[in-house]
Amino acid sequence: MGNNTNSAKKLTLMSLILMIFTSVFGFANMPRSYYLMGYGAIPWYILSALVFFIPYAFMMAEYGSAFKNESGGMYSWMEKSVGSKFAFIGTFMWYASYIIWMVNVSSGIWIPFSNAIFGSDMTATWSIFGLSSTQTIGLLGSIWILFVTVVGTKGVEKITKITSIGGTFVALLNVVLLVGAVAVVVLNGGELSQPVESFSQAFLTSPNPQYQTPLMVLSFVTFAIFAFGGLEVLGGLVDQTENAEKNFPKGLVISAVVISVGYAVGIFACGTFTNWADVLSGENVHMGNVAYVLMNNLGYQLGQAMGTTNAVALQMGAWTARFVGFSMFLAFTGAFFTLTYSPLKTLISGAPKEVWPGKLGEIKNGMPVNAMKFQAVIVIALILLVSFGGKGASEFFNILVLMTNVAMTIPYLFLLAAFPKFKKKQLSGEVDKAYMVYKTQGVATGAAIIIGLLVGFANIFSIAQPAIDGKVFDSIMMILGPAIFGLIAFFLYTNYERKHAKNNKEMKKAS
Repeated sequence: MGNNTNSAKKLTLMSLILMIFTSVFGFANMPRSYYLMGYGAIPWYILSALVFFIPYAFMMAEYGSAFKNESGGMYSWMEKSVGSKFAFIGTFMWYASYIIWMVNVSSGIWIPFSNAIFGSDMTATWSIFGLSSTQTIGLLGSIWILFVTVVGTKGVEKITKITSIGGTFVALLNVVLLVGAVAVVVLNGGELSQPVESFSQAFLTSPNPQYQTPLMVLSFVTFAIFAFGGLEVLGGLVDQTENAEKNFPKGLVISAVVISVGYAVGIFACGTFTNWADVLSGENVHMGNVAYVLMNNLGYQLGQAMGTTNAVALQMGAWTARFVGFSMFLAFTGAFFTLTYSPLKTLISGAPKEVWPGKLGEIKNGMPVNAMKFQAVIVIALILLVSFGGKGASEFFNILVLMTNVAMTIPYLFLLAAFPKFKKKQLSGEVDKAYMVYKTQGVATGAAIIIGLLVGFANIFSIAQPAIDGKVFDSIMMILGPAIFGLIAFFLYTNYERKHAKNNKEMKKAS
């Protein structure tokens, strides 16, 4: 196995940068951020890159380098640094974030589907069996989960083609956004749709009336951090990079700058062709469909700037939205089939088999079939709970996105909490020192605390704000998902420990 690794082609600096960019950069983050904060999102993205993205990525690089021969990924990192119970709960919480992701996307996937077919988001008008649009989307999401689970248990080899095609189209979306924005500005004689009257007015405040309080503005940090999500996978690239000691940190810093600048330029580009008050202030615009509304507007504004008739401009907008919808639908479909089994398989493979009740831990044909079926039941139950909870479509999607953001950032806290103990073992020679950025215990602990406080406070702000505004249900939903899975993990492992201790005791008596 070692020979295979050595003979395998190593990642060049450019290949590494492209891999990091593909893993972290998300197209939908730009229109969503512009919707929430306007140009005011840009400073928060830059700040998040400096105090979160780069230092956190270096930590993941150290983990990956020290435990490069371990197959359990995050589970192995935390197990070797702190202990099995801590690793299990942390990994289970990481898996829980994908449960929330599935709940989110199984409902949200119908927006790109609608845009691909109709050229706009028609989901607010959909109705089956006399149900409301929100309930209809929830029902369709449940059917989607059943479909993906049935196909996934039989294997997902054919889905990789859809994933690669979807990824290509999403990459093209970024080109369309930037080129289209430049074209609109040039054709309009340099005039921006969202004017910059002063630096403080444009970049330090939000045009969104819901993001006027300091507490709400600070809660946006969660969205900025979420935009840099996917860092956990970067540590695994260290041993696959040629001249890793020099190229890995260089690739990381370059990609961090490119991603940070890319987000900043992308958010600014949204304002060049979209006036916030005219386009995004309507009640029908929400986190789930804002990317399509904004890109539809790009096509329309480009047509207007070119001097076409209003009818032609509307068609250009509709076809731009169709392109976005088709691209995102393909990307979501490929990601869905992969994420239905991959995180679950990591959790089940890493943890002791005895942790799982009954036949839940069995792997058949490389797939955790029984666990996938049980997972489908949980996801469908959550979808129906949220969709039949009496909320409007806008609030429904906002709750799901907020639940995802909070759930996705909680695993960061576990990895950060484990880092000081990992560093202590590394400095004492218990684990590999081949790749080190944090040279002392004090620097490592300080960095972990600062990043941990940033992530923790961002989540607290996001959770507290709805309750302060009287929307206690929203705050409860944001806490409920991660809290339930944390408790399940704790009780599962505690039960395993009790049984394990009992078995050991009986074996000693027998001997």
